[in-house]
Amino acid sequence: MAQSPNHSILIKGGQVIDPGRVNGPADLLIENGTIVAVGQKLAAPSGKAATPLATIDATGKLVLPGFVDLHVHLREPGFEYKETIKTGTAAAVAGGFTSVCCMPNTNPVNDNQAVTEFILDQARAAGNAHVFPVGAITKGSEGKELAEIGDLRRAGCVAISDDGHPVMNSLVMRRAMEYALAFDLPVIDHCEDLYLAEGGCMNEGLVSTQLGLQGIPAAAEDVMVARNLALAELTGARLHLAHISTAGSVRMVREAKKRGIRVTAEACPHHFSLTEEAVRGFNTHAKMNPPLRTWQDVQAIKEGLSDGTIDVIATDHAPHAVQDKQQEFAEAPFGIVGLETALPLTLALVEEGVLSLEAAVAKLTTEPARVFGLSRGSLTPGAEADVVVVDPQKTWEVDPDRFRSKSRNTPFAGWKVKGRVHITIVAGQVVYESE
Repeated sequence: MAQSPNHSILIKGGQVIDPGRVNGPADLLIENGTIVAVGQKLAAPSGKAATPLATIDATGKLVLPGFVDLHVHLREPGFEYKETIKTGTAAAVAGGFTSVCCMPNTNPVNDNQAVTEFILDQARAAGNAHVFPVGAITKGSEGKELAEIGDLRRAGCVAISDDGHPVMNSLVMRRAMEYALAFDLPVIDHCEDLYLAEGGCMNEGLVSTQLGLQGIPAAAEDVMVARNLALAELTGARLHLAHISTAGSVRMVREAKKRGIRVTAEACPHHFSLTEEAVRGFNTHAKMNPPLRTWQDVQAIKEGLSDGTIDVIATDHAPHAVQDKQQEFAEAPFGIVGLETALPLTLALVEEGVLSLEAAVAKLTTEPARVFGLSRGSLTPGAEADVVVVDPQKTWEVDPDRFRSKSRNTPFAGWKVKGRVHITIVAGQVVYESE
């Protein structure tokens, strides 16, 4: 559906869900890249100033704000054989994500203004989703010397993290929180005690023992969650906990929020859809960090999503080349792709009764936008038109060979799932249509 730079789109007959604002049958009108109206029986603009109109029939479909993912790895610069900003954002819009926040563990690490600007330039050239860079906490993500946090903020970074490399030095983490507070930046931590986790490649427990694989205990995450919460309480900083996976983490975040600590948390679809049992057969596509945990941990994640302890669903999209995963389990890298499977896995929570449909949409839209202070995730008139039209009843089989991502490393291959993106619109332009 090609459009001119100045055009109108009328989305008719869908169920519009803009969490906290609209939930029901409505039309949505976009003019020149901006949402201008949401309401019943909207008509096309008329008169001399009217722009060319495209009409989308959304009967039986959901009309939602474009999804916002706070945690993706686009791999560029440095690891373009795994993913590029162009292929990663193509995967994003195919999954309904119109905005993604990319982690800094590139090569070179995004610890300076030049790398941030390169990422933003590549994202503009790709013309898919909006990209919001996350800068490194420390130079080279080595955990020693703070990066120039102010320069990263000015260059366009929306948060700081050494994701993939937890900041083990508590004094460095305290200083990072203090500096970030001055710039009102969230500090994201990958919560893992490297000494407790050393050598581990899956969750420590019965399955790891049976498979003869060295495990990573839940305590490796819990210890660092506790440390970070203590530092957030000390400094007053905005702490965001990435991909929490344990019952202990959920419990501590719940308690910290009750005490008024400024903490938010995200969970990934794989951590509420799979358990450590998926590793049986030494399936390297089920190897990620933090690892898949127990049934009890999965239930705790669901409870945390349900009661608001966990604010956001994020993918931790971590692409790897085919040959990377074709190694012995212990040697294969951690990580799976997630942008193109997040929607149906999230909608499964609605089917299960864990979340209402509006709450599930909020975890992908308004909540992540709130957590990082992004002007996204809304269908309010006047907002930039980032919209996704979803067919909630569409069943399909996950086929990695059809992914837009350059990588295929998913544990969900062959799964029959329900709910698929029909059309994705970014800044008023249709950037994806389902086949």
